[in-house]
Amino acid sequence: MKKLIWSWLLLIITIHASAESGYDLWLRYKPVSDKERLSAYRKAIVSVQLNGNSATVQAIREELSTGLRGLMDTKIPFASTIASGSLIIGTPANSSIIKTHLSIGLKKTGEEGYIISSKNINGNPCILIGANTDAGLLYGSFALLRMMQTQASFTTLPLISSPKIKLRLLNHWDNADRSVERGYAGASIFKWNTLPAYLDQRYKDYARANASVGINGTVVTNVNANTIMLSPAYLEKVKALADVFRPYAIKVFLTARFSAPIESGELKTADPLDPGVRQWWKKKADEIYSLIPDFGGFLIKANSEGQPGPQNYGRDHADGANMLAEALAPHNGVLMWRAFVYSENNPDDRHKQAYAEFVPLDGKFNANTLVQVKNGAIDFQPREPFHPMFGAMPGTPLMLEFQLTQEYLGFATHLVYEGPLFKECLNSDTYANGKGSTVAKVVDGSIDQHSISGMAGVANTGSDINWCGHPFAQANWYAFARLAWDHTLSSEAVSEEWIRMTFTNDPAFISSVKPLMAGSRETMVKYMTPLGLHHIMGTGHHYGPAPWVSNLNRSEWNPVYYHKADSGGIGFNRTASGSNASGQYSKEVQKQFEDPSTCPDQYLLWFHHLPWTFRMKNGRTLWNELCYQYYAGVDSVTAMQKTWKAQEGKIDAERFRHVSMLLNIQLKEAIWWRNACILYFQAFSGMPIPAELEKPDQTLDYYKNLRFPYAGL
Repeated sequence: MKKLIWSWLLLIITIHASAESGYDLWLRYKPVSDKERLSAYRKAIVSVQLNGNSATVQAIREELSTGLRGLMDTKIPFASTIASGSLIIGTPANSSIIKTHLSIGLKKTGEEGYIISSKNINGNPCILIGANTDAGLLYGSFALLRMMQTQASFTTLPLISSPKIKLRLLNHWDNADRSVERGYAGASIFKWNTLPAYLDQRYKDYARANASVGINGTVVTNVNANTIMLSPAYLEKVKALADVFRPYAIKVFLTARFSAPIESGELKTADPLDPGVRQWWKKKADEIYSLIPDFGGFLIKANSEGQPGPQNYGRDHADGANMLAEALAPHNGVLMWRAFVYSENNPDDRHKQAYAEFVPLDGKFNANTLVQVKNGAIDFQPREPFHPMFGAMPGTPLMLEFQLTQEYLGFATHLVYEGPLFKECLNSDTYANGKGSTVAKVVDGSIDQHSISGMAGVANTGSDINWCGHPFAQANWYAFARLAWDHTLSSEAVSEEWIRMTFTNDPAFISSVKPLMAGSRETMVKYMTPLGLHHIMGTGHHYGPAPWVSNLNRSEWNPVYYHKADSGGIGFNRTASGSNASGQYSKEVQKQFEDPSTCPDQYLLWFHHLPWTFRMKNGRTLWNELCYQYYAGVDSVTAMQKTWKAQEGKIDAERFRHVSMLLNIQLKEAIWWRNACILYFQAFSGMPIPAELEKPDQTLDYYKNLRFPYAGL
């Protein structure tokens, strides 16, 4: 009997030990499953020589100790002598071997780049990781571990890599009370009440995860800023985070409320041209840098959605930005000024307002200022054309902002891989300097020769055990970072890396799940906002469909503002005969968008108000095509479920069940989206749903009367 009990206990312990929560993200370091490749790794890496003694070098030592031991299922010693199978890591300044063999190549890799190469050193086959700085060594070490996690062959070496974007940041919309605006994965990971005395292990693991994919900065506070974060007590807390992140080459940034001089009780104005206000910010910057010498700088949201700003005093955005940039400049700090502005008092198309405010200011911002621009002109929709500001401000570095947290993409219950969304924007041609002037080339500064560049991702992390709520939401964090490092990577290549590192190297799993991920964003567009529809989500919480809402005080907060459905047709006329938002693009892009026959179907209703009987390129009427798109979206979710079900047994049961249950929610909500939107738009078109399509099982009133007071919590 005792033997049976012990057997059951052993089984329970074994099952529990093999379960995976997702906490390790893509840094699981499980033993290499390919025996031939494992043997090659064990032969290639027998010992490690790591040069240097900085905190970053110590972080590299810890990561390699954990990673190599896990991947090769054996402990790899650190040694000072060179032998066959030595992994030699260093800079030209601290390693004669690196200086001899890699220094010429390293002249082109900059401060953060690296080279991984195989060399014969005194008759001994060795692998070298060289960089000009310890940060480069950190990134190179993670790159080597990534190669091993994805079971890549060392015969493909050398690997030479350096970032195309200088500032690669996560923007946290986290508040001092640990709530997260648009957060769907629990509370904030930053426990302000216990900082600085208590340092949660999660801070270090967060830094490791970011460093592994090249993130080098984090804005730890919400853009809807709270002045308390600039108080001495909270700056001590920020310092504690900065001390944890520093070994991983991550700088801390803060948001700052423009009216902080008033709210601090020290001044009665926040006018950026007031000498006393300028001095207040200089003093505050000095205070911050005395605590955090490598503080990154400020991210500012001003005169947007009720936030105070320079326009409160009759000044423009450049006046406000330059005041803060001047305070940061002596410390080599950077000022990021968000261009997400629109006003309830401005009757013009919301699409046009940021362009109208900022483009006339081109060239007027200080050299250490980046204007941060969302990927599209409205607000992180499932699909938007690229923002017209890209390519329109050659005298100003523009920082691209993506949203990783799925505010408009089903929250953390829908499987939506955003890699294709990121690439769609980055590859869009602005024609700013002729054909080939992509958004990516505008942002990386190569077109206009800017010395600073940046990409920001609105973070999707939270206190949930797996960080992001949905297991697949981790891929959006990963993909953003990898593309910020190298925007020439394909979204498919990035997703395969993530799958291999996060789940398994099983070819059958990869060949099924990679196309599932690749099509997931398009699937969501179809069942939410096909053919260029946009911003028809529930108001406030942005959960579920609500194209009928028309009673909010601000017109641009109402979904009817965006689709303009009536008996005559549907869509927002942004051509020259309408709002002329298309005129903000270059002539080549404008020409394409202006004509319904050349406008891509995916943007058709973004730029055109068309009759329900309009003939699409495939011969269908607009109404029928709209119906088919919505139904195809639901069918694709069903196909996703079928694909995922076939993966049972190929990965751990815990995460398999988690994704399965979330796909059930996604299918239910996709049907909800389809039925509610089709019934609502049918009330205007007066046309029947194609006979072969299943009819909604509820009335339009049923969907209109649904309420979600706690959506998003």
